[in-house]
Amino acid sequence: MSKGVVTMTIDDAEHLSPEQRQIIIERTPKHERGPRLYGEPAAGSGLVFPVDDEAIACDPFKIPAHYRRINGLDFGWDHPFGASSLAHDSEADVIYVTACYRESQATPIIHAAAVKPWGEWIPCAWPHDGLQHDKGSGDQLAELYRKQGLNMLPEHATHEEGGFGTEAGVIEMLTRMQTGRWKVFRNLGEWFSEKRLYHREKGIIVKERDDILSSSRVGLMMLRFAEHEPKAKPRSRTNAPEGAWMG
Repeated sequence: MSKGVVTMTIDDAEHLSPEQRQIIIERTPKHERGPRLYGEPAAGSGLVFPVDDEAIACDPFKIPAHYRRINGLDFGWDHPFGASSLAHDSEADVIYVTACYRESQATPIIHAAAVKPWGEWIPCAWPHDGLQHDKGSGDQLAELYRKQGLNMLPEHATHEEGGFGTEAGVIEMLTRMQTGRWKVFRNLGEWFSEKRLYHREKGIIVKERDDILSSSRVGLMMLRFAEHEPKAKPRSRTNAPEGAWMG
């Protein structure tokens, strides 16, 4: 007999109005909101990021030109493909997660089409399994996305000091959350949903429903390759419409 787990949150209670759901949230003790309203593992089961959502949530805003940008990707088929877009305020050393995407059983052309609107110029960091070869085309997985127009970095993601271990990236993310240097646009419900469920069993991170979080971690690993948005090139006078004043 097969078994499955379905997690529902207060946001799925569509028979309640938004106002009614908010009243329930406000009446629930803060330390009980995670397990009771969002299906988080109960306290003591080992949350990877034991930080309140509101401590890292921020209202969306237009990304200033001096912020550096990078996307992180996490490849998948049966388990979803995940992607995140990060913006780095290098002056304050604060990272903002500004967009995210998750979809399973879809091809690179579908995933790339979802990511490119964030900015085709933004570098895309990718994990080491992107070196695997596609059985159909024979191309490396990362190359398939490069052919779809994503600005894939030339090498898979590694920490600046070397290696690509999960724990080091998770610890850096948690440290940033605890010190106010990791913020997430509050409208990214899927990102927060994964965060609430991300936990350990016997000290080991459970690698389930973590596709967007993994993409954020991959982007963080390669933050040193983040770039500023290129300035628009001035329009050439030779391209002025016929009859236009050339000055």
